[in-house]
Amino acid sequence: MDATIGTLDRDVVLGTPAGAVDSNETGKPHNRGCIVSFAKLRAVLAADLYRYAGRTSAGAFAKHYLFTPGFKYTVLMRTAGWLRLKPAKALGLYPLAKLMLLRARYKYGFAIPEYTEIGPGLFLNRFGGFYFHGDAKVGSNVNVTHGVVLGFMNRGRGAGAPVVGDRTFIGSGAKIIGGLAIGADAAVGANAVVTKDVPERGVVGGIPAKLLSTQGSEGYINRMAPAAMLARCEGAFRGF
Repeated sequence: MDATIGTLDRDVVLGTPAGAVDSNETGKPHNRGCIVSFAKLRAVLAADLYRYAGRTSAGAFAKHYLFTPGFKYTVLMRTAGWLRLKPAKALGLYPLAKLMLLRARYKYGFAIPEYTEIGPGLFLNRFGGFYFHGDAKVGSNVNVTHGVVLGFMNRGRGAGAPVVGDRTFIGSGAKIIGGLAIGADAAVGANAVVTKDVPERGVVGGIPAKLLSTQGSEGYINRMAPAAMLARCEGAFRGF
């Protein structure tokens, strides 16, 4: 699955007229980012693991689950999302998975709901300070460094949550706020505050963030999950 975001037309990318955000619906749990089957869960976690280890063996899984907070949280998040779709909440397993996810949230400082739409090959770099609004959308093979916020804006033309394209690099401390689109292969600099759309291959930085170049994220997104691995994730998510 390759959730490429090629256009920066906000109405197309976000699927709503500019500024048209239903305040009664935003922030509510949903199922759009939940994985639909156990086979697809394994495929997506394999793509995630590949980003950390460059392989998908049982040994690599055990090592990174035990010692890499970003990967462990991703496993718990994806698993809780899969169980969320099961009849009767998987006979009590979903509440248990949710409890484990919340424990990891407070232990590691990751606040990313299990229903957030996040493509395969997610790489959460370093430790803590990650906050993704549940209505945000993140593509495939994306790198996120500690201290990053994908935040929601309640009103105005920028109302909504961010959409982040494939192969995007987001530097430490960056804040991406509102219903904007980050194009594929973009790079967001450390501590940048992004409140406007970023074009494909755009490099932005500063407060507020400004376009610095069009060199993109090349060289910053290492060990990407290959196309064949992403293809096995096709159709994995309720909302994609």
